[in-house]
Order: sequence, then C-alpha cells, then structure tokens
Amino acid sequence: MNLPSFLWLWKIAAWAMGFAMFFYIVLATSGGAFLILRQNRKPRPRWLTPLHWVVGIIMVLAILLLLSIGLIGTLGYYGSLGHSWHLPAGLLIVGLTLVSAYSALRLRQGKSWARALHIRVNIALFFAFLLVGLTGWGIVQKYL
Repeated sequence: MNLPSFLWLWKIAAWAMGFAMFFYIVLATSGGAFLILRQNRKPRPRWLTPLHWVVGIIMVLAILLLLSIGLIGTLGYYGSLGHSWHLPAGLLIVGLTLVSAYSALRLRQGKSWARALHIRVNIALFFAFLLVGLTGWGIVQKYL
C-alpha cells in the first residue's frame, strides 16, 4: 500500500512531548513552591495558583494531543495498534494525567484526601514519563 509519509505527524508528537515534559517541570516547580510556602505558613503569590492551573490544563491538552497522534499515526502507518511497549506506557501517562487533573479539581473543592493523591500521582507521573521516553526512543529510531 502506498501511504503518505507520517513524518510530519511524528514531528508534531515530538514537539508536543517536549512541551508536555516542560509543562510537567513547571508544574512540579510551582507545586513544590506550594508545599514550601504551606510548610512555612507564608502566603502564596497571587500569580502562582493561576499559573499552576493554566499550565496544568495545557499539559492535559498536550497529553490528549499526544494520545490522538499516537493512535491515528500508528493506525494509519501500521493498520493496527500494539507494536511496542510505547502504547501501554502512553496510556499510563494519559491515565495518571487525568487522575491528577481529577484530584486537582477535588482539591479545589476542599477535599483533604485529594492533596496526597495529587502529589503521589504526580510522582508516579515522573516515572511514567521516564518509561514513555525510553519506549519512545525505540520508536523514534525507526523513523530516523
């Protein structure tokens, strides 16, 4: 079958992944600032909470973009899914990101249990990013 090149799609995915990792670092830094300010009983700067929320929303959108690119690109190129460990790793990222967003919404509503869940899920997200990066490296090598 003579299909068009999917290289442009993989380029978008690579940029989106880079941005998602950058957003994760910004969120971890601002979340760490929340923790330090809370422990020291100091007030938060007014800009910190909106920054954390906006970057969090953008990261969720970037992760969903990556999911759609991965599914569409893989189905378009191979005709099926499940060619590597990158799919389960990517689904793990999507799941953890959505649980993190859910816990953030519950935290906003004053649910005390949500803080511990949000922090733990985001620590797990760090390791999931490592896993998706490692599995994605093999995918990238196929197209270089």
